Amino acid sequence: MAAPGENMRVNADRLWDSLMDMAKIGPGIAGGNNRQTLTDADAEGRRLFQAWCDGAGLTMGVDTMGNMFMTRPGTDPDALPIYVGSHLDTQPTGGKYDGVLGVLAGLEVVRSLNDLGIRTKHPIVVTNWTNEEGARFAPAMLASGVFAGVHTQDYAYGRKDPEGKVFGEELQRIGWIGDETVGARKMHAYFEYHIEQGPILEAEGKDIGVVTHCQGLWWLEFTLTGREAHTGSTPMTMRVNAGLAMARILEMVQTVAMENQPGAVGGVGQVFFSPNSRNVLPGKVVFTVDIRSPDQKKLDGMRARIEAEAPKICAALGVGYSVEAVGHFDPVTFDPTLVATVRKAAEDLGYSHMNIISGAGHDACWAAKVAPATMIMCPCVGGLSHNEAEDISKEWAAAGADVLLHAVIETAGIAE
Repeated sequence: MAAPGENMRVNADRLWDSLMDMAKIGPGIAGGNNRQTLTDADAEGRRLFQAWCDGAGLTMGVDTMGNMFMTRPGTDPDALPIYVGSHLDTQPTGGKYDGVLGVLAGLEVVRSLNDLGIRTKHPIVVTNWTNEEGARFAPAMLASGVFAGVHTQDYAYGRKDPEGKVFGEELQRIGWIGDETVGARKMHAYFEYHIEQGPILEAEGKDIGVVTHCQGLWWLEFTLTGREAHTGSTPMTMRVNAGLAMARILEMVQTVAMENQPGAVGGVGQVFFSPNSRNVLPGKVVFTVDIRSPDQKKLDGMRARIEAEAPKICAALGVGYSVEAVGHFDPVTFDPTLVATVRKAAEDLGYSHMNIISGAGHDACWAAKVAPATMIMCPCVGGLSHNEAEDISKEWAAAGADVLLHAVIETAGIAE
């Protein structure tokens, strides 16, 4: 068969309908989704994805971390598979596209190949990674991290959510512990398609982000111990105020990030006060600092400075202090050959494109440790993500899926 022509595209309506149907599972309260990992909604979303894959003639494998691998066979029995995937789990107040677009676009690639009667030399495997978000069980990208040998399965199974529920027990409860050994599969290449989760592509008027790098990350979980006391009757000079210490640490994190511009970010998105009462000073405050940079030296320097300054802040207020790194990955450089393949596909299809560095972490960051990997991005409205108002257009979704289709075919090879 001749090489695929520029007119070969995915079925944009079918892809969009799949996104909308998946969004019905685990609906949020403001138009998005709450389909957190290892919940009943996650299990239901997995079953729907499995049914669609069955209809496309794919064979399912599931490993002991619950990662789902849906295989379309190739014609060469010795060829390693091309993996395409992302995640179906969402934030508690997540959107309809973060992660889900990459999984269902992978399925759409297979459906389109079926429609066109195209066979590939390499098998194609559409993947749903467990617990990419890390919202319920930290750290993020947990199951792909076990797959890549970054975490042990025992570590992953022992992670607890804020209610004290254990990852391994919840995976068993929803019925998605498979029998494959995690990481036993070998990849020829890995592609991940994702919304940008930032404003750059839309602002620049580009259809496609050709992802060259992913910035590194540290999640630092702080536990500050003060003294519970009445907010009205405790004199200001006699307080051991863990909340005040937290506020000063947050201001310090902002300063550190700003002093490392450009190419660095830092902030706090999760805070737990105890007892969390209006008129009681907190006895304990737990919060997570999130710092990121594509520059390894900056990333490490930011962490060192924050961990040096925070105990001084606490000591000045008499507040107890501890910190634990609960999430980390170094900056990632994606495979130059695959990056070039994505760029050429965008050019051949006539889509405007630009190089971009991913501001968020993705399963591709861990996949890149075990195989050549890269990512494709499409714009999202206002750069908004991890928010129920997250939005993309059908045209944006289809453009990136078209690029994914061509890049996968180029890498998998068309059987003669």
